[in-house]
Formats: sequence, structure tokens, C-alpha cells
Amino acid sequence: MSVKAIAVNPENPSTFIEITLPMPQPGEHDLLVEVKAVSVNPVDTKVHANIAKNGLKAPRVLGWDASGIVKAVGTGVTGFKPGDEVWYAGDITRPGSNTTHQLIDARIVGRKPASLGWAAAAALPLTALTAWEGLFERLNIQDAGAEKTLLIIGGAGGVGSLAIPFAKHNSKVKIVATASREDSARWCRDRGADVVVNYRDLKGELAKEGLTFVDYIFILNDTDGHWDAVSELIAPQGHICSIVENAHPLNQDKLKSKSAALHWEFMYTRSMYQTADMARQGEILNEVAKLVDTGVVESSLSETQHGLSVESITEAHRKVLDGHMRGKVVVEY
Repeated sequence: MSVKAIAVNPENPSTFIEITLPMPQPGEHDLLVEVKAVSVNPVDTKVHANIAKNGLKAPRVLGWDASGIVKAVGTGVTGFKPGDEVWYAGDITRPGSNTTHQLIDARIVGRKPASLGWAAAAALPLTALTAWEGLFERLNIQDAGAEKTLLIIGGAGGVGSLAIPFAKHNSKVKIVATASREDSARWCRDRGADVVVNYRDLKGELAKEGLTFVDYIFILNDTDGHWDAVSELIAPQGHICSIVENAHPLNQDKLKSKSAALHWEFMYTRSMYQTADMARQGEILNEVAKLVDTGVVESSLSETQHGLSVESITEAHRKVLDGHMRGKVVVEY
């Protein structure tokens, strides 16, 4: 039995081609998943751009955020069986989800929320894991009292849209989110933000709210552009977490005098380095599924392409690169 996949074309890496592969066989810790839907994220377009720049020798299958049905399990897998409906954010070091069947380490897989269809489920894992790890494993806001403040820069984006309800549900902190338009500000408030400010003048906007410092800052876009304001705003002994790499050196002088901490969050760290706690990602996805099924969290699906094809994957990439999407574009097979 063969597998259909959409891969980067080695002869013209800026384009995709359809390929046929042998049915993969699960390793010890693997699930073989029949993929039902895949979400396209900025990581897809960044990896594709890097390949287009540097070239490649063989077709490469991209796509990581996915939902599907377990078809087979490896000898070391417990907790899953054929027929289980699952969701996951994938492993950037392995072939991706733009295929009919994929191998994925069972430790980074969760059970799909029962209340969501395939497309709505595929829109969530990567952003949910990023938001959860950033808030609760880097910043540790669950340990903070009600007098503490959290600033989320980029509240209406994919990660921010989940970080707000996660923080609201699992911590006592006052949540301040940034947004530049009224519809985006309403989006943030609807998800639980206590205060919404315009990111173009963070210090001035926060001063209007009586805030000179904030205790926690979660940077979800443009680390370079926000760095000066963040350095001023972080409270002494406060914590900053960013998910966006910097293009220029970040001046650490103010952080040094404040004994402030800077954390990085990269959702693929656990699978990339096979960390001892990589199964935590499966546990987080199961916790998020419960929040979805109880109505605490909504899917961020905004548009669905239908059918696994060169055209659908290309169009999904185009929409992400366009930069004007709120929510996620998903290809449902």
C-alpha cells in the first residue's frame, strides 16, 4: 500500500509536487496516523523559505499541526490503539503531515477534543503548546498572586488567542493584551483580557492604566521592535518570555540591573532533543482538549481548504505569507 504526499520540489524548491511513498512502519514509540487535516503555520513557510534558499536533494514533506486516526502502534506504545482520534503538533526533525499517513512519536500526541471536527482540531496543537509552555513552564504564572500583571504582546494572534484564556483559567494574574484595531481589541477582551492597549506606545498606554512595571511579559511578535519598551516595563525580578527570534543583539543592561530573566520558548525543543520529559507535550494536549470540550477554549480555525493537493497546500502557504489572517488556515483531506 502506498502513501500520497505533497512535498517541496527539489528541482524547483519554491514549489510543491505530489509524490507517492511506501506505507511507513511504526518504530518502537511511534503511531501510524491516517492524517485527516493539517494546519499551515509560519514555521511551515519559514522552513520552506530556507529550503528554497539553500536547495535540497530529495523531496521533503512539510506540515506539522495535524489531526487524524491511529492505524497502527509501535511495540513500546501504551495508551493508544488503532481507531483512536488524535491531534499533535509534530516533530520538525521528521517528515511532516502533508501526507495521507504519518509516523509520529506517541509521547507528543494527545487525544483529539471530542467536540471538534478534524479541521478545527488541526488548527490548535502548535499554538496551544506554545502558549501553555510559555505561560506555565517558562514564566510559571500559575504561581503568581492576583497582584501580579501579565503583558501579552500580540494578543489577537494565534498564540495570543489561546494564551489569554489559558492565563485566565489557570492563574490569578491581571492580563494586559496588545491590539492595534478595535476588532482585535474586542477579540482579546472576549477571550478574557482585563485590559487591552495599543502596542505602538506601550509605556504611555500602560501608564494610563497606572502601570509603571509589569511582572511578566510574553512576546509573541517582533522581539526586536518591542525590546526597548519591554526592557523599561519589566518589573525588577520580573520574567520575559519570547517565541520570536531576534535579528539584532538585544541590550541586556536593564535586565541585569533589575535581575530580570529572559526565557525562550520553542515548542519543538522537546521532540528535537528527545528530552526526558517529552511526554509532557501529550499530557498538555490532553489538558487542552478538556478545556476545549468544556468551552473554555475555542478553535482558531478561520478558513478550510479541501483535499490534499499541490494547489491546496500552495494556497494555504500563500495565505499565511500574506500576513493578514486572524486565526488559522487548515487543509482537510
